[in-house]
Amino acid sequence: MAHPQLFLRKNEDKRLRQGHLWVFSNEVDTKRSPLTQFTAGDLVSVTASDGKILGSAYLNPSTLICARMLSRKPSAKLGEKIFTARIAKALSLRELFYDKPFYRLVFSESDGLPGLVIDRFGDVLSVQITTAGMERQKEPLIEVLVELLQPRAILLKNDNPQRELEGLSMETELAYGELPEQLIIEENNAQFKIDIVNGQKTGWFYDHRSSRADLAKIASGKTVLDLFSYAGGWGIPAAMNDAEQVTCVDASAGAIALAEQNAQLNQVSDKMQFVQSDVFEYLKQARLDNLRFDIIVLDPPALVKRKKDFKAGYEAYRRLNHLALQVLAKDGILVSASCSYHLSKANLHEILRSSARHIDRNITVLATGGQAPDHPIHLSIPETEYLKTFVCAVSETL
Repeated sequence: MAHPQLFLRKNEDKRLRQGHLWVFSNEVDTKRSPLTQFTAGDLVSVTASDGKILGSAYLNPSTLICARMLSRKPSAKLGEKIFTARIAKALSLRELFYDKPFYRLVFSESDGLPGLVIDRFGDVLSVQITTAGMERQKEPLIEVLVELLQPRAILLKNDNPQRELEGLSMETELAYGELPEQLIIEENNAQFKIDIVNGQKTGWFYDHRSSRADLAKIASGKTVLDLFSYAGGWGIPAAMNDAEQVTCVDASAGAIALAEQNAQLNQVSDKMQFVQSDVFEYLKQARLDNLRFDIIVLDPPALVKRKKDFKAGYEAYRRLNHLALQVLAKDGILVSASCSYHLSKANLHEILRSSARHIDRNITVLATGGQAPDHPIHLSIPETEYLKTFVCAVSETL
C-alpha cells in the first residue's frame, strides 16, 4: 500500500538527491501536502515538485526536521524487516573492530535507523529513541533485539531533551529482562563500572575510545589532569600505563564516585586523586596555586548544542583552553576535544592557536582524533561527524 505523498517545494530536493536523509519543514510544499493532515510518526512518500518519488520517510509535522528518510523505495515500512536487516548489518560492522560486546551498536542515520541509538554493554542494551516515528515502532524493535542478541536486559534511556521537541515524554523504562546489580564494561584493557539508569546519556561515551587508547600510550611517568572526567575513561587507562599521578575533576558527585570505584576496580587508586569541582573554578585555583601537569585532557560536554548558542559556547571553549594552557607544565601535552557539531574543527584549531599565542606559547598539533569506528560517519550527512580532538605539544615560544 502506497504512503501519502509529502511534496517538496521546487528545487528543495537537491540535498536528498545527494544522499542526505532529512526534510525540513520549510522545504515542504504545504499547499499540495499540508502538514496539518499528518500526525507524528506517519509514513510518507517524499516527492519532488516534478512528481518523482524520492523515497519513504516517517514524519512529524510539528518539528523543524519534519521527515527522516528510511529508504529510497517509495513504500518502505519501518518495522521488523528493516530492524532485523539493519541491526544485523550494524552488528557485523562492529564485530570487524571489536572482539568483545562493548560498543555503540546503532548510531542513528549512519546505520540507516534515524532517531535510534543503541549502546551494547555486554548482555545489557541501553536504547535511546528520540523521534516519534521510531517511538511508534519500539515494540517490534525490542522483539528484534531480543531475537538477534538474547540480551539480559534492555533499558529505554529516553531522557534526551530532543524527545520533548518531538512531543514525547522523557522517561527511563526497563523494556525487557532484569538489570544486574552491578554493570561492568571493558575498554582499552580497563574495566569500568557504569550507571546506565542515572548516568549521563546512555551511561558511557564510547566515541573517544581510540583517542583514550592513544593517550594511555604516552602517559608513562607523566602527571595527568583529566578534566570533565566522568567515570575515568581517560584517566584510568593512563594510570594503568604507569602515569606518575592522575587527577580527575568533575562537577558531578556521582561521576566522581564512579571514577573512584573504577580506580579501585583497576587497582590504580594509589596513583589517582579525585576532585569534585566546577572545572573553570578548579583551573583558576590551580593557576593561583602554581600547579602544573605534564598532560591535560580537556573533554567537556557539548557547549554549543544549537547554532544560536555558538557565540557563548565558543567563548566557553576559549576560556577553558586558555586556562588549561596556564597550568600545563613546560613542554607539556594538551589534549583538547569538542563534541559540539556546531563548533567546527577549524574553530577549535583557532581557539588553540589564539590561546597559545595570548600567553606566548608555541603550539603544534601532534595528532588529531575523531569518532571511534562504532560511530560511523555518513558522508552525505555532515551532522554525523561531530567529534574532534587535537593532541598538542606546547612549549615556550621559539
